[in-house]
Amino acid sequence: MSLLKLAIKSLLNRKASALLTLFTIAISVMLLMSIERVRVDAKSSFSNTISGTDLIVGARTGDIQLLLSSVFRIGHANNGVSWHSYQYITQQRGVKWAIPLSLGDSHKGLAVLGTNKDYFNHYRFGKKQPLRFASGQQFNHLFEVVLGSEVASSLNYKLGDKVVIAHGMGNTSFHNHDDNPFTVVGILEPTGTPVDKTLHIPLAAIDTIHGKSHTHEADHVKDESHEHEHEHEHEHEHEHEHDEINLVGNPKQITAFLLGFDSPLYTLQVRRNINQYKPEALLAIMPGVTLRELWEMLSIVEKILLLFSIVVVLISLLGMLTSLLSSLNQRRRELAILRSVGARPWHIFTLISVESILITGLGCLLGIVLFYGLMLLSADYLQSHAGISLNIALLSSYELMLLAAIIAAGFIVGLIPATRAYFYSLADGMSIKI
Repeated sequence: MSLLKLAIKSLLNRKASALLTLFTIAISVMLLMSIERVRVDAKSSFSNTISGTDLIVGARTGDIQLLLSSVFRIGHANNGVSWHSYQYITQQRGVKWAIPLSLGDSHKGLAVLGTNKDYFNHYRFGKKQPLRFASGQQFNHLFEVVLGSEVASSLNYKLGDKVVIAHGMGNTSFHNHDDNPFTVVGILEPTGTPVDKTLHIPLAAIDTIHGKSHTHEADHVKDESHEHEHEHEHEHEHEHEHDEINLVGNPKQITAFLLGFDSPLYTLQVRRNINQYKPEALLAIMPGVTLRELWEMLSIVEKILLLFSIVVVLISLLGMLTSLLSSLNQRRRELAILRSVGARPWHIFTLISVESILITGLGCLLGIVLFYGLMLLSADYLQSHAGISLNIALLSSYELMLLAAIIAAGFIVGLIPATRAYFYSLADGMSIKI
């Protein structure tokens, strides 16, 4: 009988302890692989909080500060961008689309963003995924609002509800724009990004609710009078253009704006021109590069996750070592009988080593199965609640190296009981006392 078959029969004879050890290793492998996959995909998703955008332009400040204020809604921009500069820059050669962003208002502590329709058409997150509507549609009139998924779920808003915008950020506002309530016309699907916690209104509405309503009331009335006509906007392009002008307006300044270009060459050229723009102190950043810089600042979290996963695997291997060592005293007669039928000490050594490799290898295989099952079950949740887009694909070379390291570590751990068994077989022979 080969040593492999003998090792299998020996494990089956001790199936209770062997299965317990195997499941312990499988769970630790599942945790390690899951933590590593989430860590890698979290880094990728973090870098893709905003994707498909070539430049973010705002008042001159730090790169990370501009990114945090415009994309993550963290902090406040000290200055804005004049509308004249926005129009001038967006007319430059190579600019494919532009999305103005106006921040500064809130609703129950959640950010309100004034923008245009291009926001819903060109904004991308994750791996260039577009914004999708769970219900409703884009705003088509001045006092309409589109809610992020978390805004709608946390505040129990639905289509047709009225929303009052407050001036300034924070949970406590002293100036509510009660005279200009907004009607909910759309709710976005979850993205796991700051979009979920944002209320989106037309850019022109920002000026209206800040006391410039006398210049827009006529537009609002005209907007309502053409409501029926705009239901057929795809058939009447000139009506759509008129509506878009009303929704954008002519603000004095905006917080920042996003740019997309026809070619990466235009991106670099326009970025340089913006950073050297003389009429106004502006800053243009490439969001992908700045996101990587921000992640490097948070690299300590990545290291802690890696350390945690390694500790989990070591604990499981120590559990296997404890199980093998504790069973040796019970197996001394078994080993002595093997010696009596011709087995040599190195056969005993190899047998115990094969058992440890079998337990570790089968534990890794089961751990991989559990890992993919966990990924399939948690993919949607992590995408919608944490913004982590899991890549459920074949194991990467790095993950295969981790598995190989676990199996090698299992073999090394198994050498300890194998060495003890080797010396037991030499000393005991057939004279073991029971």
